[in-house]
Amino acid sequence: MNKINRDKMALASNKVMDALKGIGLNLYERKLWVALLARGTSTAGELSEIANVPRSRSYDILQSLAEKGFVIVQTAKPLKYVAINPVEALDRAKRKLEEDMKITTERMDDLKSSPITKELSSIYTQGLNMISPEEMTGALKGKYSVMQQMTSMFKVANKRINIVTTPEGLDDLFENHYNDLKRAVERGVKVQIAATGLDKSTEAVRGLNGVAEVRGLNNRDLPIAGRFTVVDGKEIVFSLTDHKVHETQHMAFWSKSEHAASSLLEPLFKMVWSNSKPVN
Repeated sequence: MNKINRDKMALASNKVMDALKGIGLNLYERKLWVALLARGTSTAGELSEIANVPRSRSYDILQSLAEKGFVIVQTAKPLKYVAINPVEALDRAKRKLEEDMKITTERMDDLKSSPITKELSSIYTQGLNMISPEEMTGALKGKYSVMQQMTSMFKVANKRINIVTTPEGLDDLFENHYNDLKRAVERGVKVQIAATGLDKSTEAVRGLNGVAEVRGLNNRDLPIAGRFTVVDGKEIVFSLTDHKVHETQHMAFWSKSEHAASSLLEPLFKMVWSNSKPVN
């Protein structure tokens, strides 16, 4: 295709390209799919030129798009690719993703109860024995990663879970961790939550009050606007960003350092707790 025709071709807006990125298509996949939509049918060579994608990569990427349900491959020489109506393509891709997820989930469930996992757990235990707890430290990026780490911490809690949080944090706890905290309490774990702005999260307060002791903080007396969690005085998570950032940009710090937990954040929690007031 010559340059004039390529210039006349409809181009997707940045908004469209960002949306396609949000469903998991990488840059080259996005470019090639949009180029094919604009052409209807084309070869890999033509599409690579239109989309400004290396020709050597275009074949594999178009095959990947075909496997996901976004395009159809014609059995011709040279190979040609056929565009599918975007609504139908998204439906196909969704069904394929659900099917793959079901298969992968079943495999994971089988793997968890197999000797393979026992071997992997043994290797993990050996690795832990070679390092100190203080080395078990890292940054968590994205709300989902933080949520998963807190779930893991709540699952192994033996004695106490101490939490300082915000109205948004209360809502997150109630929505994502209520069952985790409930099971911890059933094991005999004591759960204490101190939070600001209880009047902004009344539903969460009512729900969490059934599994934890929830107290309110007055910002004027104790101006704390952050979130942190301490489990058994051994493991901590504290947020490095506030609720205003996009959930994919949320950052938190996690550590199994007993020094940080028992000598820093646990004393801070006790100070906060002593300045909090029971929920009426």
